[in-house]
Amino acid sequence: MAAHQKNVNIADINYAGPDGEALPLDIMGLFFFAYRDFTGDADALLDRQNFGRAHHRVLYFVNLRPGMPVADLLDILKITKQSLARVLRQLIDNGYVEQRTGYSDRRQRLLYATDKGRQLFSTLSATQASRINGAIDSLPPESRRIILRFLIGMVDPADRQTLDRLNLTSSA
Repeated sequence: MAAHQKNVNIADINYAGPDGEALPLDIMGLFFFAYRDFTGDADALLDRQNFGRAHHRVLYFVNLRPGMPVADLLDILKITKQSLARVLRQLIDNGYVEQRTGYSDRRQRLLYATDKGRQLFSTLSATQASRINGAIDSLPPESRRIILRFLIGMVDPADRQTLDRLNLTSSA
């Protein structure tokens, strides 16, 4: 080792935030790995369709809430109209999503998954559900509720009503 280098053990480094509180680096690191693996299987399937994660997000919410207005999807995804328009156009052109005019407001654009879109969503969700269920099955029975409450707590409080509207908090 060069004279100007120091051999530092990772445990010797102070991992405190600006307020002096210890950073949850273990949980942060596990989030990175869990997200990588959670999205990895779906990414491979999406890539075969020349799609990416943005397409998956749109398919997820359109399947979760058939008839969702484009405006609501923009609000949930927090992306620009231009970004959504590109992704949506590809999904529509490839027969995964259809867009219908609103019943009471003709300016409204409502989104529905087609049979093809529901099938792709089902395939993408199966691998992810298997990963989640496998992890939860190895935990005590009350863990699912704790995990749900933890994830809800990670979401910006301004979005909690959206979680409720999408029925994502009812099991917590």
